[in-house]
Amino acid sequence: MEQKLHTPEGVRDICHMECKRKLAVSKKLQDTLHLYGYQDIQTPTFEFFDVFRKEIGTISTRELYKFFDKEGNTLVLRPDFTPSIARAAATLFTDEEFPVRLCYAGNTFINHSSYKGHLKESTQLGAELIGEDSPEADAEMVAMVIDGLRSVGLEKFQVNIGHVDFIHGLAESAGLSPESTEQVYTLIANRNYFGVEEVLLEEKAAPDVLEAFRLLPDLLGDVEILDIAREAAPNDPARQAVARLEAIHKILKVYGVEDFVTYDLSMSGSYGYYSGIIFRAYTYGTGDAVVRGGRYDHMLEKFGKNTPSIGFGILLDDLLGAMSRQKIQIATASNNLIVYDGKTQKWALSLAKDFRSKGKCIELLKRKETDTKEDFVEYGKRTQAFCILELKDEDNIRMINLYSGQERTLHVKKGGVE
Repeated sequence: MEQKLHTPEGVRDICHMECKRKLAVSKKLQDTLHLYGYQDIQTPTFEFFDVFRKEIGTISTRELYKFFDKEGNTLVLRPDFTPSIARAAATLFTDEEFPVRLCYAGNTFINHSSYKGHLKESTQLGAELIGEDSPEADAEMVAMVIDGLRSVGLEKFQVNIGHVDFIHGLAESAGLSPESTEQVYTLIANRNYFGVEEVLLEEKAAPDVLEAFRLLPDLLGDVEILDIAREAAPNDPARQAVARLEAIHKILKVYGVEDFVTYDLSMSGSYGYYSGIIFRAYTYGTGDAVVRGGRYDHMLEKFGKNTPSIGFGILLDDLLGAMSRQKIQIATASNNLIVYDGKTQKWALSLAKDFRSKGKCIELLKRKETDTKEDFVEYGKRTQAFCILELKDEDNIRMINLYSGQERTLHVKKGGVE
């Protein structure tokens, strides 16, 4: 059998500086979540099929990676963290009366039927607030997203906030059939408002409802558009949705993050489990949202615990791509190289041990007779090393700064270096 040296479609290897940047960004984001009091949780990479069944409201079952255990149970690689966290929370926090704050990081797996450049294995990092249904909980999640994105150096981004009950209220007032309702949601998600109007005319929707749908393209912008949305709301669910967004905005002003927020009343969410506010964060350098989140108050019911919840997931690979295109640097720990030979081996090991005890990253390289200084410099630059310490003999170290190109010799005395 021919050995496969490349990866399957939709997955890839990450190494060296790219991997360092990914880990550094992940740590900064996790640090932000911890500052808000969120506790880490790890769920299995694969679960029983029922955790992601159609009724849960996650992705199409056609796009799940499915396999069987030895008992014949159908298992799937997780495509989404939220149902896994919901299942775990319903099991582990059955009697908890206070809100539960959980955060996670890991990979998800979606067998995209239409590849279009999407990774089939991608890294997500996010948080879930379980047990509280309030504008304060909603605002906390949005503020945490904004603080997290700012912590990694992102400055030009926007968080769009909507509420699924506004669209649902419009559809309810139009008296649409379930099939037409689903069609309208899909058309709105694709910004095809001409198609929406065509469906409404076929269904003989009332003129005021038709006018409310016509306003949807304009219900995107600053907090002032909520006034227009309130006037256009045809029923109580839609009006209550607007009132919730107004309450959230007041709290976001206290957080001081309102400049990063816009409102989009046409949002209906990509997952069927959303039940309240939904939000997405966008920035330059990527064609889609780098953060997706929302309220899913009825999901835990399906796992035996009746409690409200809200959460979000940061699409780390997309965020890193956007940061790279915006040329946003992220601080990473750089290696230092110690080059030695047989005569200076003992000294090299002792020196490396001393540096490592002080938190310095040290890579040891034993010099071969054919190696030159240029060989080590080229290698150090490839691995993004900071400097090279070449132990020439028992008395001298040649130090080469790979960032500035400067080189000098250090003379060693007993008890230190001069």
